[in-house]
Amino acid sequence: MTAQARHDESRLPVHDPAQGILDAHGGDALAALRHVIADAEFLHDQLAIASTILSHGIGRGWQPRFQRRT
Repeated sequence: MTAQARHDESRLPVHDPAQGILDAHGGDALAALRHVIADAEFLHDQLAIASTILSHGIGRGWQPRFQRRT
């Protein structure tokens, strides 16, 4: 790789979702955290609804997990 190619790559934006959320809230970490928690609660509710209406056959026995493995 040439020095010019390395220089051009260094100017590419790095996508950091955490920084994007923080930037969207003007740097207010508490507001950003509240937003992420609200999104997580909404998605948890949507998963609960989907798990009740998803037929066993279409899911081929798949059951959702409501807690992620760490």
